[in-house]
Amino acid sequence: MAKKKRKPSAAFMKPMKPSAALGVVIGNKAMPRTQVTKKLWAYIKRKKLQDRKNRRMINADAALKAVFRGKKQVSMFEMTKLVSKHLK
Repeated sequence: MAKKKRKPSAAFMKPMKPSAALGVVIGNKAMPRTQVTKKLWAYIKRKKLQDRKNRRMINADAALKAVFRGKKQVSMFEMTKLVSKHLK
């Protein structure tokens, strides 16, 4: 029996407008949360901001510090929570 592909939730796919601080990192265009996460991870990998010892931790550069409320380091899970506050 073929597996049905799960349809993404409409709320997840709704374009969200990033704040000015988040816009510096991912761009100012409205996009779905899934795209925000993809762009954020692309930025983290490009700038090598993932902690070398503990891969679940993200080290903030100046641009991400504005999004992470001034914190130098956050966990992946905390990052998701902080980023959601920057989406309208």
